[in-house]
Amino acid sequence: MTDPAELYQQAIAAFNRRNWPTVLDIASKLLPLAPQHDGLHYINGIAALELQQFPVASRHLAQAARIRPDHAGYAVQHARALLGLRKTNEALTEANRAMSLPTDDPSVLDTLGVVFSLCNAYTPAVEAFRRAVERAPDAPQLRFNYATALVANGDIAAGEKEVQRCLDIDPRAWNAHLTLAQIRKQTPESNHIERLLGLLPEARKHTQSSICIELALAKEYEDIGQYPSAFEHLTRGKAAAGAHRHYRISRDERLFEALMEASPQPRTVSDGFPSDEPIFIIGMPRSGTTLVERIISSHPEVFSAGELQNFGVTLKRMSGSITPALIDDDTVRRTHSIDWNRLGREYIESTRPLTGSRARFIDKLPHNFLYAGFIARALPKAKIICLRRNPMDTCLSNFRQLFALNSTYYDYSYDLLDTGRYYTLFDRLIAHWQRVVPGRILEVEYEELVEAQEAGSRRIIDFCGLQWNDSCLHFHENQSPVATASAIQVREPMNRRAIDRWRRYEPQLLELKRLLLSHGITVA
Repeated sequence: MTDPAELYQQAIAAFNRRNWPTVLDIASKLLPLAPQHDGLHYINGIAALELQQFPVASRHLAQAARIRPDHAGYAVQHARALLGLRKTNEALTEANRAMSLPTDDPSVLDTLGVVFSLCNAYTPAVEAFRRAVERAPDAPQLRFNYATALVANGDIAAGEKEVQRCLDIDPRAWNAHLTLAQIRKQTPESNHIERLLGLLPEARKHTQSSICIELALAKEYEDIGQYPSAFEHLTRGKAAAGAHRHYRISRDERLFEALMEASPQPRTVSDGFPSDEPIFIIGMPRSGTTLVERIISSHPEVFSAGELQNFGVTLKRMSGSITPALIDDDTVRRTHSIDWNRLGREYIESTRPLTGSRARFIDKLPHNFLYAGFIARALPKAKIICLRRNPMDTCLSNFRQLFALNSTYYDYSYDLLDTGRYYTLFDRLIAHWQRVVPGRILEVEYEELVEAQEAGSRRIIDFCGLQWNDSCLHFHENQSPVATASAIQVREPMNRRAIDRWRRYEPQLLELKRLLLSHGITVA
């Protein structure tokens, strides 16, 4: 038999080579011989985490953290594994414990900041990243992560300085170029276009760098009014981002059809959990959902919990579906056997301890529009607000945005016409939900809210069953974090700049316009 010490060295060597299957194989032989060896549990857990075997990873990393409760690195990685299991509350608890432990390792602190960010806890995220940067001031990625947390937490000026420091250290920190372009409006006198054009030939050699530089140029050209150039770079950047996704609109057509088939008729009997805490803000992304979130969360009785996956995760688990996607036609078909009262109760419980400190909380995941009928059934007292925006502006804004590349929610957004097709599915589904859950969804027109701020805001607050508070008119003074693409805009007073943006690109959008009109969508 091979000497255990030699096997352990082989496992460490495989770990350092990132040969994760070999690590798991060797660790499985060694752990029966040394069940209390924290290092073995740790490398086994990391290997499983890298292979996305989250239950295995969580089990071993939890054991490593139990054996060495003073080890911040073990606690942080355990929190990562819990996030992989979509156990956000447990991950946040473990991250808070890790934060209290002493460590000088910048990579541990950086990972801790990422975990806090994914838990929508941006104040401790800023602190974790700050400590990481203090210990490794010349690490560009750490500075970039620190910058993004600062922006989410509302410190735009400090965030811009950190992005620039990141680029001073590494001029080819591609993500930083895109963030720097987006963090403020560029002008003809002050922009980065010349620098970005100089980087473009090199950037086009690789997918990620091409995405970042093309989209940075699109943003800066738009800011200075050169719209044809902006659209050319936008199209190139989005094509690069979507090149290997193999998306077909038929996938979403099947999903939307399954959703409507699962709830064909209105229901008169309520069998859900009677909590009135949640306020769901739904709609197409980039349609004004963050604006409405800021208006409502400016009310002293309301806490914004951010964009939570909790309802979809809980429904997926209770449906019994084992398909990889969080929501698909298989998951939807299995909802017929769900205990709706239990679903509502477990959803509320899953948001603790993030929620519960105030009477009401906001769940602002735009794509919860897919679940609107299920939410109405599981939570009969919940409020659901759906944002609607000019269809052309909605489609253009979705196409302009680089959403999370690791999410399949946004696969439609890499092609302009696919975005238009997806919008028609959304429009049809919302009409269906209005028919089968009448009176449960308040539709808010973004343009009407902008043109009549107080009247629109009062209508929203009244729908939520709240007493009016003048703070709701001063949403831009709300100091709570914002991690969405609107993080900068919602810190400004209400304005009309985003209305009719599509007209700047009207020649480039003629085919989109024809597509929407052919589906009966009004374009004004």
